[in-house]
Amino acid sequence: MPDSAGSAEDAEAILRGRLAPALDPRGDGRPVLLLVEGAAGTGKTRLVERLVEAVAGTVHRTAPGGSPAGAGPELLVAEDVHRAPAEDVARLRALLAAPPPHLACVLSYRPEELAVPGLPLGPDTDFPARLAVVRHALGPLGVAEVRRAALAALGADRCTPDLAAGLHRLSGGVAQTVADLLDLLAGQPSAVGLDRLGTPPRLDVLTLRRTAAVPEEHRRIVHAAAVLDEPATSHDLGMVAGLPGRSGADALAAALRAAALEERGDGRYGFGSPLAAAAVRHATAGPVREALHRRAAKLLARRQPVPWERVAVHRRACGDERGWLVAVERAAGRFEEAGGQQHAVELLESALATGPVPEQARSRLARLLARCAVVGLRSDETLKVLRHIVADPGLSPAVRGEIRLDLGLLLCNQMGEVMEGRDELARAVDDLAGEPVPLARAMSALAMPYGPDASFAENVAWIERAVAVAEESGDPVVRAAVAANRVSVLLNGGDPAAWPLIERLPRDSDLIGCRQQTSRGLCNAADAVVWLGHYEKSRDLLAEGVTLAARSGAVYAEQTGRGCALVVDWATGRWAGLAERCRAFVDESGDMPYLASDARMVLGLLALARGDWADALDRLTGPEAADLDTGPVPISATVSGALIRLALAHDDVAGAAAEAAVAWQRLRAKGIWAWAAELAPWAVEATLRAGDTAAASAMTAEFAAGLDGRDAPSADAALEWTRGVLAEHTGRTTEATARYESSAAAYRSLPRPYHAALTAAGAARCALGGVQDSGPAVALLTDSAAVFDALGATWDAARTRAELRHHQPAAERRPPGRPAYGDALSPREEEVAELAAAGMSNREIAATLHLSPRTVEQHVARALQKTGVHSRQQLGRVLGPASH
Repeated sequence: MPDSAGSAEDAEAILRGRLAPALDPRGDGRPVLLLVEGAAGTGKTRLVERLVEAVAGTVHRTAPGGSPAGAGPELLVAEDVHRAPAEDVARLRALLAAPPPHLACVLSYRPEELAVPGLPLGPDTDFPARLAVVRHALGPLGVAEVRRAALAALGADRCTPDLAAGLHRLSGGVAQTVADLLDLLAGQPSAVGLDRLGTPPRLDVLTLRRTAAVPEEHRRIVHAAAVLDEPATSHDLGMVAGLPGRSGADALAAALRAAALEERGDGRYGFGSPLAAAAVRHATAGPVREALHRRAAKLLARRQPVPWERVAVHRRACGDERGWLVAVERAAGRFEEAGGQQHAVELLESALATGPVPEQARSRLARLLARCAVVGLRSDETLKVLRHIVADPGLSPAVRGEIRLDLGLLLCNQMGEVMEGRDELARAVDDLAGEPVPLARAMSALAMPYGPDASFAENVAWIERAVAVAEESGDPVVRAAVAANRVSVLLNGGDPAAWPLIERLPRDSDLIGCRQQTSRGLCNAADAVVWLGHYEKSRDLLAEGVTLAARSGAVYAEQTGRGCALVVDWATGRWAGLAERCRAFVDESGDMPYLASDARMVLGLLALARGDWADALDRLTGPEAADLDTGPVPISATVSGALIRLALAHDDVAGAAAEAAVAWQRLRAKGIWAWAAELAPWAVEATLRAGDTAAASAMTAEFAAGLDGRDAPSADAALEWTRGVLAEHTGRTTEATARYESSAAAYRSLPRPYHAALTAAGAARCALGGVQDSGPAVALLTDSAAVFDALGATWDAARTRAELRHHQPAAERRPPGRPAYGDALSPREEEVAELAAAGMSNREIAATLHLSPRTVEQHVARALQKTGVHSRQQLGRVLGPASH
């Protein structure tokens, strides 16, 4: 009896292939029997119907007691044989004992409801040798099959991977239950989750009918399985049911015979799905259910290790509030020790938000919640709970300070409320006098230099105090936390003394807290050296830090590391697919927009280089962008540099100069001049174009002084660029050319291809404006345009090619007259079309390409006509990836 296994879709072709020869009048006529078995709701009827529709020939469909109608090929279909009367089953046995030629018979049944297990036609089941017999067992659907069903029922917008996984888990993969849940979901608003649907009525009836079929003296074993809510051994089921020994074994056998429970493998028994267990649990009388939960809690509390989270569920369900809180605290503590802080946060949030928690236990659980929350992801519920608790006037200063510390960290990091968070940290320092461990953490958090609220000198003072207090504490985890922050402070300031300290971070500590702090320190170090210009070192630190964060459960550090990697790719010219990666990261950040500040910044910078200025402005200053006055200073400086450049492109010199002045003041107040690398050249150019040469000279000198003795290669290259801008606008063309060339060489060595091309084009521009030989300068422009094209920097490529055409030697220019391009776009039309597709107006394109707006209008019209599209936006789809 060969078997076929798998889904109905996989089996259909095989089974149809088995039926076809028997129903072919030209064949040998050997009869065939297909046994289609599957638990209730697994899709037997659907499979049988598809087989009937698919096969050719005369089809005689009958009830279980039917028989063939006459001679010739016939298909006999008998569904639900497990329900057939004895006389009908006897007739089927008789027919199959001597089957006529060209007979194909399909029998379907539920194996769990057969009178004799494994024998679909009763104890006298027997098949002759001339009968080909194939059995196909329908099992539960896989996650992919559930997802396909959900897509068909709900559409792609509602069918998320999490929804499909949840449907599969709740239904146990039973096809009918999946269909019923989808019917319930389809009639609900999209915001309604699976946990709000309850048990589908069809499953409710089936499960309770089978439970009722178990003799009353044995029924408690089914209730015990429902309360345990996971596959369990016969011993555990008997203990929870209060049916030890032989009585428990007899009860389990009765439950299996009635199909109320099923074998789940490895000597364990239970329900086919959590929803079936829930149906029985809800139907069990309250006092009975409480007794079962109490016995379940005692059983689980004797295990080693104790599954405290499950113990908490059972203790709460039986009204043992004190025992519930003990179990919650121990479960959360174990999650914290194992690096599962996010799981601990969810457990503690639920307890503190919904349970009757005495004040002493409440403050203890809140401290644990706060400690776990700072290494996890954003949680508004945690924030609400901590704010409520920290406002309690009955708390001791030390407890309030400890909770305030983690509240401040949560606000600064996961919530993006930096100013409010640092206020909380400052208050925590006052509350924590005499408590060296949390005090050192608070001080070292205030030392982190990214915010604009304190100068770099103040950050350094905080970290020096934190180091002293951490040493006094003797606590290895707080020492690791302070050491990680010290590395970040020194690196951001460009202090070479930071590099040896990175190697001393405790990567291999036995304490998970030390490893979490090290992963955070490595990811923060990677971020710091991006702004300095050490890109390969940043990648190495990221690889190590993100891996360690993932292994130790430091989810927030892992996410910040991924954001930093996007900045590294932007800086080093790895732009292929970068916009898509940034958008995906922004989407993943969800309700943590602060976490995606890097990604939004990179998207804005990419859009600026393409000439998609509306998108650039939205990404850099839109509702979810980092606030320039309160956000991280290096991001604010970079964004301001882009905004200045955008204003200059629109010939808004006054706006550019105003942005430059405000951004420069932010940097001056902070005092970390390595962060001026993306701002200084544009700020000085805007100031010069506004006519304030003295201020521009002073800014350049201040930038140079701030870099003295600092390890900041990106800022060093930017300083040469800035000096070149100053020289160009003050008539020192030869010096400007040399400065730009020096800057381009420095950028190439980092490597930063986009900035190298910008500064090389600047050197060429100055050379072509002076007395130098134009050949090398034209070659520089040509190379720069090629770099911009390769990166997809459409606007920069178009600007550079326009400059190139203006200065191209006469011998290399095309001959007079218009070349014939036919239906193809000319190079100029393609250039104009690319900028139009990016979103630039005709006037902006004209300014970029040194054309008249009327000429641009004509080029756009011809591009639309030749490509056959009807709008500027559609041009991007026909011009290829470089244009968008």
